[in-house]
Amino acid sequence: MTDSLSIQQARKLVLLSQQLPPSKQTGNSVDATRSAIEQIGYIQIDTISVIQRAHHHTLWNRNPRYQADQLDQLLADRSVYEYWSHAAAYLPMRDYRFSLPRKQAFKSGKQKHFYQPDKRLMKQVLQRITDEGPLMAKDFDHTGKRTKDWQSKPAKRALESLFMQGDLMIPRRVNFHKVYDLTERVLPNHTDTTVPTPHEYARFLITRYLQANGLGQCSEIAYLLKNTKPIVADALKQMSSSGELREVRVADELYYTLPDSIEQLSKPLLRSKLKILSPFDNLLIQRKRMQKLFDFDYLIECYVPAAKRKYGYFSLPILWDGRLVARMDCKANRDTCRLDIHHLSMEPGIEKNDAFFDALRKELKSFLRFNDCRALHLKKTSPAKLKPALKKALNHLAD
Repeated sequence: MTDSLSIQQARKLVLLSQQLPPSKQTGNSVDATRSAIEQIGYIQIDTISVIQRAHHHTLWNRNPRYQADQLDQLLADRSVYEYWSHAAAYLPMRDYRFSLPRKQAFKSGKQKHFYQPDKRLMKQVLQRITDEGPLMAKDFDHTGKRTKDWQSKPAKRALESLFMQGDLMIPRRVNFHKVYDLTERVLPNHTDTTVPTPHEYARFLITRYLQANGLGQCSEIAYLLKNTKPIVADALKQMSSSGELREVRVADELYYTLPDSIEQLSKPLLRSKLKILSPFDNLLIQRKRMQKLFDFDYLIECYVPAAKRKYGYFSLPILWDGRLVARMDCKANRDTCRLDIHHLSMEPGIEKNDAFFDALRKELKSFLRFNDCRALHLKKTSPAKLKPALKKALNHLAD
């Protein structure tokens, strides 16, 4: 039997699973950060720093007490580790063994590196780290011409190859630069390193995805995970037949969910609380999914030529009232401690502007602190007629 959910129920289930907005928290803040990573499965790492980097931003949205040094603390106590999800990410250490299929694929050549591995150099690099301890790319001299591959020197590519195939791990970063060490010296002693079977791996991908996202389809669960779609499809059929999964229909689309997940719909969603999201937030990373479930057509435009941008270089989706209602292109100017809002664009059909402006004002007050800013400056709104009312609402935050 297939259950049906309204689009509003589906959105609520997704948001509750993603802990957006977060419910009131108690206890240790570092524990709350660890719990958030374990709930949503990974935190994408990104280098863009026009505001606080994406990994900090994503965690702050789920733990209002979050501090940037908490990730360093979790890395140091080996609660999380750095590897690849669909992109570079921090992942729960409890799930370490499920990174092994990808690492084995790189090591065997079944999955290609970003560039051709230099086995001789990789052996030399590995020996140096074995003998000398943790090293960074800058610790390897290179005076020759750099290649176009990330404009990186050969030793950096060797380090990354060893990292991707599991011989090296990253115990910490220094000024955002990776430090590499032998995996055996980084992994906690109790870590399970047995390689999951393909069936185990598929079941893991399914349960972790549905835990984090409420409901999902095969293509979403296997998103950017090479060669996994067939085994995920088989496992979905088996788990559905056995009752471990439920099928639900949302607007003529078939999804899978965990049996207990539907019970979450009895919990309240903090609709009045507004959240300013990172473009790399876990909620948003699959654009087609966002369009289907949230009717939100989103493209990050930092990779688009300036003349062709519609919303701005780094527009941040805004979640409010259970919907994605706006996007805000902004930049934190560290020298002046001012947040410049270059463009705030509202989605069509949004009502209750005064309530939205009030919720935005409250969240911007926290967002300024999070970005080490003391004031803001609003430059443009779409529609333009909203600017006077919004400026008035944000008056006490303005420079």
